[in-house]
Amino acid sequence: MTKDTHIFDQVIDQKEAINQLRKSAQKPVHAYLFVGPKGSCRWQATKAFSALILGDHDSSKNSDRSQKLALQGDHPDLIKIEPSGNQYRDEDVQRLINEASRSPIEGSKKIIVANRFHTANPTAVGRLLKTLEEPPESIIIILISENIPDSQITIASRCQNVHFHPISPEAMKKWLSNKGLSPDKIDLISIAAGGDLERANDLISDTQVASRYELWKETPKNIGSEGYKIAVVVDEIQKVIDQAQEGITLRHQEESEALGELEKQMGIRGSGRKELEAKHKREIRRFRTDELQFGLSIIANLYKEELVETPNSSNIRAIEKIRSTMVTLGRNPNEKLLLQSLFISLSEFK
Repeated sequence: MTKDTHIFDQVIDQKEAINQLRKSAQKPVHAYLFVGPKGSCRWQATKAFSALILGDHDSSKNSDRSQKLALQGDHPDLIKIEPSGNQYRDEDVQRLINEASRSPIEGSKKIIVANRFHTANPTAVGRLLKTLEEPPESIIIILISENIPDSQITIASRCQNVHFHPISPEAMKKWLSNKGLSPDKIDLISIAAGGDLERANDLISDTQVASRYELWKETPKNIGSEGYKIAVVVDEIQKVIDQAQEGITLRHQEESEALGELEKQMGIRGSGRKELEAKHKREIRRFRTDELQFGLSIIANLYKEELVETPNSSNIRAIEKIRSTMVTLGRNPNEKLLLQSLFISLSEFK
């Protein structure tokens, strides 16, 4: 068995999942389902788990090299398949099936990872089922999902389920304390990240997160019954989110340019372009949703504090309205209309 002393160092605050994977790596099964929210170290755990397995099944007996490549996500027998659009479709599952029909390159095991599998439509799910139930002996399939939709209950029953939870505030602060940040920024990022390590990492270099925090804190005071005041507040919120998004937009431009240069060097066009554009759209949508969730949670906490000091039905209704709005964010609504509707309701509860 390959030594795993530091294999899981990048998997934060997931003790139960790590223990389960360490044990399972000694005798791996054919399929796994890693379930948990974004930023809960599912991909880091996938790489660590793969490092253990591929290190043990390396035909060259160079387990250290196999581990290093797997931990970097660069091992030729660790294949990650992303959906080409917003959801897994038939063609994406077919890519997985095709990979499962090919033998490993460097050892006796190949690990195929389907990221964001919770987005798979029912047809794609049904198409994968046979391969999942009867994969070649050399193949291990890992599905990474944020949840288990009703249409995937059968799929989940065919896999060993490994559950991941949001990073706790204590673990988040400990992780951030190694990044050379001030105590105030550590506290702020811990709040703003909401248990999402990926978002926390992005916020480390965000110089405006404190000002956005203050803007959200002042929002209940700034909204009045007059429609124009609410419109001004919503416009200001969208403006600061747009500004915060600029760093991501710049990175996307750099990634697109790098892909264009690669296409030019290789003499091909369109290779990976569709997937990259879909990825960029998802990242922008997720960033804006995270920002709105961050802000609405701040407002909700203000009403909770008021409720403790002055129990009344208005504060209770305000909290319930904010919670329902946060749920609606997951359906990709019109931001401006959603915020305007919420703030009108909050102004009426005063």
